[in-house]
Amino acid sequence: MAQDFPEILNENRSLETYFTLVGFSDSPQLHLPLLLVFYFMYILTITGNGLILVLVLFHTSLQTPMYFFLCHLASLDLCYTSVTLPNLIWLHSQSNKLISFTGCISQQYFYIAFAVSEYFLLAAMAYDRYVAICNPLRYSSIMNTKTCLLLVKGCWLTGFISSSFPVSFSSHLNFCKSRVINHFFCDLTALLKMSCGKNTNIEVLILVESLALGFLPFLFTLSSYVIIVRAINSIPVKDGRMKALSTCTSHLTVVVLFYGTMIVVYMRPPSMYLPSHDKLYALLYTAVIPMINPMIYTLRNGDVKNAMKKFFLFAQ
Repeated sequence: MAQDFPEILNENRSLETYFTLVGFSDSPQLHLPLLLVFYFMYILTITGNGLILVLVLFHTSLQTPMYFFLCHLASLDLCYTSVTLPNLIWLHSQSNKLISFTGCISQQYFYIAFAVSEYFLLAAMAYDRYVAICNPLRYSSIMNTKTCLLLVKGCWLTGFISSSFPVSFSSHLNFCKSRVINHFFCDLTALLKMSCGKNTNIEVLILVESLALGFLPFLFTLSSYVIIVRAINSIPVKDGRMKALSTCTSHLTVVVLFYGTMIVVYMRPPSMYLPSHDKLYALLYTAVIPMINPMIYTLRNGDVKNAMKKFFLFAQ
């Protein structure tokens, strides 16, 4: 594989830098099996999250704040996966693995935007469960339509606004080393490893944003569930405790999986960067978790199961 690429002249007669993406594995023998696996994962992700959207939109029994947030989570998972997984499928089906600098920066922007939006959406979902369990008598007045819309708009806007800062920094990086990105998408940490000179400013920015936009929502979510668990334990009736707990376990599972892998990758010193490990973690939070989220929410959710049965009976 070539290690250096010439500058390619575009239509505007400006020089466009091209990179090559290694993909998940650079072994030719694994390309076809990986291609089939990734294709199958993408189909499952589209089908599962698409089904969640259809069920929530067309079944009145699911048109509550909790499922409103779940609908947006499914939308984010679809967008989030579509930024990286189709490109990964393409990488393992083509011999030409070049990506332009513009394409690389665009992919990085949308990837960070959707990731940050999901951080805050998971926190909003935790707040929804907190109000439902700890303040049930005022739930409908607190979690009204206006509040839900404001929370969701805030999540999406925070993601798209905050992603512009690290992407702006990375767009000004100088690349004097190999232009081979040892990843399956334009991850910021992988680009930093390729750049020359000191990148202290952007490394500090990544740490600050990780704390403010990742770790703080994570702490808020965990704190909410500490209070929720205490409230559940105080419920005198066992059936009531189990019902309340069942509405939270699915969301808490998703929170631990998503935040856990993200924190491992982005909240650590650059010296601990290992491409092979990072690609595995990245596959977990960009493909595996969005694929299994619909399964996690439907396996323990009676309302979704009933809506699904009605949907398939109607489809027949």
